[in-house]
Amino acid sequence: QVQLVESGGGLVQTGGSLRLSCVISGRFFGNYAMGWFRQAPGNEREFVATIGWNGASKYAADSTQGRFTISRDNAQNTVYLQMNGLKPEDTAVYYCAAGSFSRNVRDYIYWGQGAQVTISS
Repeated sequence: QVQLVESGGGLVQTGGSLRLSCVISGRFFGNYAMGWFRQAPGNEREFVATIGWNGASKYAADSTQGRFTISRDNAQNTVYLQMNGLKPEDTAVYYCAAGSFSRNVRDYIYWGQGAQVTISS
């Protein structure tokens, strides 16, 4: 049984920072690429960032380039999303996911329950 649990969401002002964490249970964390996605009310779930199994490969959505950084610690079975320079349009529920190194929702097998991130203007 693989489970993902996000934490670190909250309410911050424009320009602030948050760091999301996602702990994955199970023996095979190192086998999976990890991704972060987000979904705002009324919108489809969209790609934020992804990182390969060993952390050597990573990329982020154009809308978050230079502001968001994905990283992972395989010894701690944890993936992080450092978010700086937050904007009101970053407000969404953020999900971590385990699967293939991809920007497509359908390429991820396991999903967390989501963490709310709200940016006030």
